Amino acid sequence: MSKQTTSNNFKALPIFLAFLCMGFGDVVGPLVSLAKDTFSLSNFTAQLLPFMGFIMFGILSVPMGVYQDKKGKKHVLLLGLVIALIGLIIPIVNGMYGPKVEIEAGSQFKFYVLLGAILLLGAGATILQVAGNPIMRDVSPEGKYSSNLSLGQSIKAIGSSLGFLLPPAVVVAFDMDWSILFPIYAVLILITLFWTKSTPIEEKREADATPATLGSCLGLLKNKYVLMMVMAIFLYVGAEVCMSSGVPVLLKETFGIEGFGLWISWSLFFLPILIGRFVGSAILRVFSPVKFLILTVILALVGTIIMFLGSQVLAFVGIVMVGLGFANIFPLVFSIAIDKMPERSNELSGLMVTAIVGGAFIPPIMGAIADTTSVLLGFVVPMACMVYILITALSNIKKA
Repeated sequence: MSKQTTSNNFKALPIFLAFLCMGFGDVVGPLVSLAKDTFSLSNFTAQLLPFMGFIMFGILSVPMGVYQDKKGKKHVLLLGLVIALIGLIIPIVNGMYGPKVEIEAGSQFKFYVLLGAILLLGAGATILQVAGNPIMRDVSPEGKYSSNLSLGQSIKAIGSSLGFLLPPAVVVAFDMDWSILFPIYAVLILITLFWTKSTPIEEKREADATPATLGSCLGLLKNKYVLMMVMAIFLYVGAEVCMSSGVPVLLKETFGIEGFGLWISWSLFFLPILIGRFVGSAILRVFSPVKFLILTVILALVGTIIMFLGSQVLAFVGIVMVGLGFANIFPLVFSIAIDKMPERSNELSGLMVTAIVGGAFIPPIMGAIADTTSVLLGFVVPMACMVYILITALSNIKKA
């Protein structure tokens, strides 16, 4: 192994840890069922948590892509960590740090505190996505960007998994509440902040690259290929948040599974995502990203259809298939687009991270359908998203 490769591998370590911190933004998924019980919310109101967590992707991503072009990816990465840390400190200083969350009669103040914390955590996760996805290219050996980005998304899935795994564990072991997530996340972000700041990173810039502006970012949407890929990210993230927030509710309200429902949800959905991303990062070293994208989308779509066949066992099998299919869609779409237009990486990153706002707008649609029909029928929303992404994947194979 060359010294350059060894150096890049070392520099990638804090970036992988930053991907872990990105996953903390996905806590809004399991928080839907937790907050729904704590604050006695409807399905639609509970889905405001993903809205608050993901709306910042729509507001901040493009401006941060332009700002990043001027200040650098590492600078923006550190900024994202600081903002996420502030978001985690807010509920801690308001008494939400592990003990049971007590809701005073007639008061929903702590719910608004939670919404504010999720808003800032979402802002931090937005900025981390804008910087983290392209900076991975700067610390990756030649030809290993797609596989390293998929591995980074695997690490992100570990961060996402903490929202499912920790709450039931602390209830059993310490009789504490899901709010223990806030101080744990804060400590991990602090470690990442100091490690990243002390690591020198040489940022790549294409020789013919032009300075990014708000107009140049939005102008890329005139490119039909870029618009198609951005919409694929929008719908994929919306579908993933629908699944991560809807599965725990499905287990409780349709199949009567409570108590350890979050652990079962994690094992059915996020564990397959975690396994699929690690396996996918290895497969992508020898397999075409475009062909792999088609296979994973088909797997996710078939799994979603199986969930509607009426059996609990088949529903569980379908959820596992969806998790495995979802595992690599985001890094594949992102890296395929960046590799096609590397000279516009900052603008593309801003646009595609903006598209993560799909996690704000798609789940409330699912919640409204679930309130008026049934929780299971609400899953027709992520299924429709997968149909569009399959069309996008097939379009990419034709272009290739």
